[in-house]
Amino acid sequence: MSEQSIIELTDHMNTVDTIHNDLLNLGVKACDILLVHSSLSSIGWVCGAAQAVIVALKQVINENGTLIMPAHSGAISDPAEWENPPVPKEWLQQIYDSMPAFDVDLTSSRGMGSIAELFRTLPQVYRSNHPQVSFASQGKFANDITNNHKLTPQFGMESPLGKMYELNAKVLLLGVGYDSCTCFHLAEALNEKMPTRKMGAAIIENNKRIWKWFEDFDYNSEDDFESIGLAFETTNNVVFGKVGKAECKLFNMKAGVDFAKEWLQSNRFD
Repeated sequence: MSEQSIIELTDHMNTVDTIHNDLLNLGVKACDILLVHSSLSSIGWVCGAAQAVIVALKQVINENGTLIMPAHSGAISDPAEWENPPVPKEWLQQIYDSMPAFDVDLTSSRGMGSIAELFRTLPQVYRSNHPQVSFASQGKFANDITNNHKLTPQFGMESPLGKMYELNAKVLLLGVGYDSCTCFHLAEALNEKMPTRKMGAAIIENNKRIWKWFEDFDYNSEDDFESIGLAFETTNNVVFGKVGKAECKLFNMKAGVDFAKEWLQSNRFD
């Protein structure tokens, strides 16, 4: 959507102060450990753009809170699986040999939105060292959450998601749907019936750039995460509200993951 279109659809200007108040009305609180998935354009026109949203979030949870956003870099993956667009087969080996290794400072996120991409670049933000599904975090528990993100299982209990689960974090879907809700991947990882698949990424190992093959669960958010979310809403554990024009959902991560685990067992794996 063009900026002109966003302006035309905006009834009232969004500022740091209005976003701050909207977050408070939604139920975000001081000291929260908050995982945010977001879409800037869904809010309407924002004075200060992504910066203003981050400032407002940090103001609400304050210095004793912890803010987390996904910093996934899906481009560092097996090029044989790329579809949008695919690359010629004769390029594959050269990509395996030449793709730069994941770098916590240099590698950009992909498909996470402008708020998350700006957030990962800020001073005092920790980023977990996973080449494909890293998380960025700032605040009281930032280092604890992002430290030692194992290659596999990338979304297991020892991952940032598992650590957030144990810390009783909240999830804020800010203008995005449940298909963006990464905490449901933790529910997948906890299911014994999950299939696995071969994955690959360019990493630094023993001070050398290599292409690393590994096995992990065959995570899938496209088929049923929206269905999980809609079913979860019937439990009255989801708070609804708006930040600007963005439809938002706020819920406790542990409640969401526990529900998703049971739902998957009964519906996907039954």
